[in-house]
Amino acid sequence: MTARGFAAFPRVKRRVATTWWGKAWVKALEDTALDTKTVRLGRRYAHAGVVGPITVSPGRLHAQVHDDGTVHNTTVVVPVLTEVHWGRFLDRVAENAAHIAALLDNDVPRDLVAAAEESGVDLLPGIGDLEPDCDCDGWELPCRHAAALAFQVGWLLDADPFVLLLLKGKPEQALLGALKDRVAGPVGTRTPVVVSVEPAGQLPARPALPTTTPVVLAVEPPPGFDAADLTALMEIAARRARALLRSGTLDA
Repeated sequence: MTARGFAAFPRVKRRVATTWWGKAWVKALEDTALDTKTVRLGRRYAHAGVVGPITVSPGRLHAQVHDDGTVHNTTVVVPVLTEVHWGRFLDRVAENAAHIAALLDNDVPRDLVAAAEESGVDLLPGIGDLEPDCDCDGWELPCRHAAALAFQVGWLLDADPFVLLLLKGKPEQALLGALKDRVAGPVGTRTPVVVSVEPAGQLPARPALPTTTPVVLAVEPPPGFDAADLTALMEIAARRARALLRSGTLDA
């Protein structure tokens, strides 16, 4: 599935993005806007329930916005990641079993986003990354209709960060499948990690490593994956982490 549809939000008195990544999305909208008055009007439209069902696809948001008896087709375009960038991002996720668990629990760890940025992968939009398009006669960028759509997408991101990953180019099942293959694939296909440190003084004895690594899956598996598959994926990631702690290199 390369597109997802979301039902229209009902009229609400007040609603704001609550997660740090949802707030980052709204900040990108506000920083990009040429007119703060239009942004405030867009927020009012978002609360008024005049935005129709939202379609999210790689690089594109779309909805029809009702305004004074007229229906406007409104789109917001965002830059997608290249396959090279996706490879770097998946490498970062696969290195840490906690990141896998967090994503499955609808969480986006700050350190994962920071690590991705260090690899040249920008998951969250910055100034100018949100490109609005609407068939209304407004000259503002964004117009009130595009601003309303963007505000509501911030609400969507709060509930499901995979919406952001879809916008950046990867549907949820494709991303999880690629991640599963990366973690479970042959070690020879990935560059070994070697850790070398100089001893400084007398170090305490290293505690014994556990012989087993318990894995608890506390989230509902996404469509196309069962609990056994995801548990196996996390067990492999945890086993490799233990191997790295033991010897400084990744074992199969």
